[in-house]
Amino acid sequence: MATTQDFVDYVAEQIGLGDRLTHKKMFGEYALYVDGKVVAFVCDNSLFVKPSAAATKLAPKLPRRPPYPGAKDYPVADELLDESDLIRQLILETAALMPVPKPKKSASSPKARK
Repeated sequence: MATTQDFVDYVAEQIGLGDRLTHKKMFGEYALYVDGKVVAFVCDNSLFVKPSAAATKLAPKLPRRPPYPGAKDYPVADELLDESDLIRQLILETAALMPVPKPKKSASSPKARK
């Protein structure tokens, strides 16, 4: 079952980071980004937070399952969606631990034309 836009909007509203939180649709599901860093996935209308020390510290008892076939287990944070302060803290601390995205190569660069 693909995720609905209404659910993604609800998740974004509950996290409450405004323009800092963005999403990108991929294969009927969504990746969530904070300041350009992937922090979570929304799949089958569930919120899967990237596994990290933040999740272990702030929400160690969250159930875990793969967000899509072949993926490793991720903490499923659906039960935190009604706790805006905690879910926001979890997402922000996860973002702080994620690497900065690599710059994209421009289409006009010499390597891109090969």
